[in-house]
Amino acid sequence: MIDSHLVATLTQQFFNALTLGAIYALVALGYTMVYGIIELINFAHGDVFMVGAFVALAFLSTIGFTRSISDPLQLILVLVGTFGVTMIVLGTIGVGIERFAYRPLRNAPRLAPLITAIGVSFILQNVVQAWQGPSPVPTPQLLSPQVRFGLFGADIAVLSIVILGITLALMIALQLFVGRTRLGRAMRSTAQDREAAQLMGVDINTTIAITFFLGSALAGAAGIVYGLYFGSIQFNLGFFSGLKAFTAAVLGGIGNTVGAALGGFIIGFIEVGAVQVGLSRWSEALVFAVLIIVLVFRPAGLLGQQLGERA
Repeated sequence: MIDSHLVATLTQQFFNALTLGAIYALVALGYTMVYGIIELINFAHGDVFMVGAFVALAFLSTIGFTRSISDPLQLILVLVGTFGVTMIVLGTIGVGIERFAYRPLRNAPRLAPLITAIGVSFILQNVVQAWQGPSPVPTPQLLSPQVRFGLFGADIAVLSIVILGITLALMIALQLFVGRTRLGRAMRSTAQDREAAQLMGVDINTTIAITFFLGSALAGAAGIVYGLYFGSIQFNLGFFSGLKAFTAAVLGGIGNTVGAALGGFIIGFIEVGAVQVGLSRWSEALVFAVLIIVLVFRPAGLLGQQLGERA
């Protein structure tokens, strides 16, 4: 006979892992999109995610919503407004970073834009630290974590379901955009062969700018979700979360959007599983151990393709 307590615990941790993995997946998508287009590891992307959390907080404070909302219609309107404003602002910031920090170094040795990315990361951290201070800042949890429902004996927060729904909707929208629109085709052709795409009439600068806009907008969405879920943000949260999201992108196959999403969820399950079995201090070590094992046997990642050098 199956132990009902075990089923309840596994169900609870399953949803916890999905929610955490969803945050990593959204951030990882930005890493993998940028690398797929210009082969740049944008180490500032984790801090773009952090800025998104603070922009969302500033927006909610400005419109006066600092507590949980009980009216479903009002909640939907506030969430739509928060995601819309934050994603546009963060997308614009991403385009600005690409235009002024990365574009002038596009033909430079690869070490130059990499160092620049680290510099941009520190700039974003210091700007937010000067703006909001070094201490953790509480964020409004628009949907109270206390609103729950029962499933297989577990007590599941409705907030987790909302976060999963938002994340899946954004991922599906991204896949449809990349796979079925003219701009998406331009992005895919640029990722495959930039010079050939340019010869065929693709505007490389515009395509790269759109890629940064989309990746940064998704990072902004992840920042909103992080604040809603954890209820607290800090100026340096982008470093560790960004590092794990980058690991997710590599694990799934950097340059592959589906792989990045899969990697994010895998890391979420590894971390939550480690905590559940009493290895919370070793959760990060386990994540990187799994990454190393995967890369030893499949260097391109789980869904990545090993490609030869272009002639």
